[in-house]
Amino acid sequence: MTSDVFRTHHTSSDFTDERPAAPAGGGSAPDNADAFVFRFDTVQEQLGPDQRWSSWLDVERGCRGPEPRPDWVVTEQAAIDTELGILKTGKEADVFLLERAVEQIGDSPARRSLLAAKRYRTDEHRSFHRSASYVEGRRVRNSRDSRAMAKKSAHGKSVAAGQWAYAEWEALCRLWKAGVPVPYPVQVDGTELLMEFIDDGDGGAAPRLAQVRPKGELLASYFEQLRDGMRELARAGLAHGDLSPYNVLAQGDRIVMIDLPQVVDIVGNPKGMDFLMRDCHNMCTWFTNRGLETDEQELFADLLAMVF
Repeated sequence: MTSDVFRTHHTSSDFTDERPAAPAGGGSAPDNADAFVFRFDTVQEQLGPDQRWSSWLDVERGCRGPEPRPDWVVTEQAAIDTELGILKTGKEADVFLLERAVEQIGDSPARRSLLAAKRYRTDEHRSFHRSASYVEGRRVRNSRDSRAMAKKSAHGKSVAAGQWAYAEWEALCRLWKAGVPVPYPVQVDGTELLMEFIDDGDGGAAPRLAQVRPKGELLASYFEQLRDGMRELARAGLAHGDLSPYNVLAQGDRIVMIDLPQVVDIVGNPKGMDFLMRDCHNMCTWFTNRGLETDEQELFADLLAMVF
């Protein structure tokens, strides 16, 4: 990308009176403005094929992360996003690793952060076959979009993909503010959701719960954290809807819930109780198989007490 930049050069010669002397015979002196020379330079701002300018200030105010924002969030407009590779492929979206970085500007130090960029596919490229059950009770915000979705037009398919991204965005914002262990939501823009990258402490991605073998106190701690997170969800009237050891990350001694586009209104969705029970069954089965005594019915009753 090329841009024209307006520059003035303030060297010592800029302030030396090099104006021609007044003409003999008392003619008028040159204008003082002639002492300042303005030059227009062309600055090359070439980005690589896997780079783009940060869109932080381009999205609507309500599409940027909730406050107070963590210190690591890069908000400078001069920041550049660099795609570093793919983290995960899924049924409805792919997740990429993104670096958002800004160079030192004046006294402002250079800053960088790693983000997970989740990009939802349109209907023709996705296979999230249970979606109809999850969206019962939800409303489409725009009547034109609703009609386009019903007709399955190109615009409607794009809107449908964006609806999933925005549903996960709203869930992450709400749950992060409530203290649920979820990634911090950075921004949403159309079908792309940027969020905190949950690492393993060594620069890689944190493993899924299904990939680790915690024992003893760590296993019990993971279950307590999970139950507390599910309680906060239930207190908000929500169930994860697709909770399993594959949708929970193990980051050292803490767990983080991920993949929340299908979050379910327990009361508003006719199958809300079924989704909640399935979440309890999936997680209790995994912990029981690892040697921790758990009771899915007891957990289900505990969560219902948070709802009503």
